[in-house]
Amino acid sequence: MMSQPLSTLTRQSVLAALDLFQRLGRERFLEQFGYGVARGYFVRHPVSGVLCDSKAIVGVAYGLQHPAQGALRADDFSGGVATVVRLLRQLNFEVVGPDSGNPAEEPKDRRLWTREEAELLVGEYLQMLTLELTGQSYNKSARRKALVPLLHGRSEGAIEFKHRNVSAIMMRMGLPRIRGYLPAENAESEMLTDVIARLLDLSPDLERAAEAAVNQPAVANAPADFTGVLALPPTRTLRAQEPHANYLSPPIKRDYLERETRNHTLGLAGEQFIVNYERWRLLKLGLGQLADQVKHASVTDDDGLGYDVLSFAPDGERQYLEVKTTAFSEETPFYVTRNELAFARSQPERFKLCRVFDFRVSPRFFELTGPVEDHFHLDPATYRATLA
Repeated sequence: MMSQPLSTLTRQSVLAALDLFQRLGRERFLEQFGYGVARGYFVRHPVSGVLCDSKAIVGVAYGLQHPAQGALRADDFSGGVATVVRLLRQLNFEVVGPDSGNPAEEPKDRRLWTREEAELLVGEYLQMLTLELTGQSYNKSARRKALVPLLHGRSEGAIEFKHRNVSAIMMRMGLPRIRGYLPAENAESEMLTDVIARLLDLSPDLERAAEAAVNQPAVANAPADFTGVLALPPTRTLRAQEPHANYLSPPIKRDYLERETRNHTLGLAGEQFIVNYERWRLLKLGLGQLADQVKHASVTDDDGLGYDVLSFAPDGERQYLEVKTTAFSEETPFYVTRNELAFARSQPERFKLCRVFDFRVSPRFFELTGPVEDHFHLDPATYRATLA
């Protein structure tokens, strides 16, 4: 029996369950908490775009909010439109299913896309990205529906999944992606890459919008309560044997993600965000003296230390935090220096990389302890770190 009604569930608890789903993977998550595979309704992770089994998410979120009782099992409550779906939508989550007109899984249509179809879809993607980068609203669902009659009977699911294929290539080309279209690899990447590269040359508005987005000044964000800003790290994916470069043609021309790393105000604002979080964390633990000693070392000491923030574990042991900040999503690649890599290796138990993401919208971060190469794929020429 539930000690508290489902209606007491908070958005933050659901976000925590969605992060856990993404971290564990669908199969392990459902098995661990005793749920079967959803057949009707899925809730979309608002940052990564991952579709998660809605009833399982609500049951686990309940346990995270009420740890003394633990997660609800599938038989402990009823699912469906009147309960789970209604609750999630009231908490402003996107739920997809039979009543939403939005397909929940990768399409079964395996027909190869023609170049004409790819050009129509990529053109629409680049228009939406331009609007997003300039802060203008648009309706993904309406624009997706408008493409259906132009693409030889492609379903909305096929269109959405192809948008995800575009996202994967955009990230490799050093460009931001549309929020909600989580990158997904595809066998047609060579043709799609060529189409994207050609249309980028014909998209001066996007180029200006991307340039403005990565260079836009940022200021420190210090919320009164940092609860919920620490996220679980995204899952690192295994690479195929063939390197991406085999079909990344033409080569990268505009690495806006690299340009973002040179935005000094964004970097400083992200570091200050972590300084403020660390002080808040230690104060919550009743360790005010340690909180007072947290230092923005890259500012007060030297910018070449190999870390940005000096903080402390609850036992007083020093922790060295290197902060990497992006205004984009959590899987956005970033750059590390040779000095940072060496320092992380020299302090494997005390070095943490803090990846701050979605900084301009709703800043959150994940942290990983130890050498950077233990968690990310590194390009040996530039030390560009990616999760895929």
